[in-house]
Amino acid sequence: MRGVLLVLVGLMAVVIVSASTGRSAERPSSKDAAYQPGPAYALTIVYDNYQYTPELATAWGFGCVVDSPEMRILFDTGGDGSLLLRNLAALGIDPASISVVVLSHIHGDHVGGLDEFLRVNPNVTVYVPATFPSRMLAGIRAAGATVIPVSGPTRITASVSTTGPLPGPPPEQSLLVETPAGCVVVTGCAHPGVVRIVSRARQLGHEPIYLVLGGFHLAGASSSALDEVLRGLESQGVQHVAPCHCSGRAIRERLREQYPSWYIESGVGCRIVIPGETP
Repeated sequence: MRGVLLVLVGLMAVVIVSASTGRSAERPSSKDAAYQPGPAYALTIVYDNYQYTPELATAWGFGCVVDSPEMRILFDTGGDGSLLLRNLAALGIDPASISVVVLSHIHGDHVGGLDEFLRVNPNVTVYVPATFPSRMLAGIRAAGATVIPVSGPTRITASVSTTGPLPGPPPEQSLLVETPAGCVVVTGCAHPGVVRIVSRARQLGHEPIYLVLGGFHLAGASSSALDEVLRGLESQGVQHVAPCHCSGRAIRERLREQYPSWYIESGVGCRIVIPGETP
């Protein structure tokens, strides 16, 4: 594992620790005004069923704000728009500072918060799998947003792209963020399989894989299935993992106890910042 530093922003302080310690963000929150792009890359989990910051609400679903040197992106919106907006406010993230929304797949715990989000910020571009129903795309456009149906790998900014939808069911796309430390893969639920998603990222030329963060879809998986996934991620050269949402308690406990240098604790409120210039 490389010892690239992660700058972890907590509620009460800014802490710098080595990713190889397995420790993660402390507690969110100094106020962000309108987003001012800078040289750092940051990932902030704003919606999750795992608690990281006690002051934030949890609920089944996932949402992550990605800050790049070009813009701020919201990946998935959780299932409850009012909860999403409350968490954004508590974290000091102005919805108006978000330029792009990327939806991983059609399930309500990932897209349910979109309508309410668009009521406060319709001036966004929304990237959705091309398999989304036309009535949903029409509703997004009616709210004032621009819709881009995604059928294959798609570049969003110089450093951020999507894998394009992979077969699930349902079809699901993941976000790829190129940082100086390597590629960060952000998954919604990983219905296509988290190892398959990472393999797709590498096929698209995104190497090394520095971090995989998001839902791993392993709740209730057998011990042998967990072993297979861990071996698969290791064989793909993944350097760090931060499973949350639908990943299940077993994989998190196993990583925490047996792979502390690989594992980053995560949940709603976790913020990981990777310094560096645009690659």
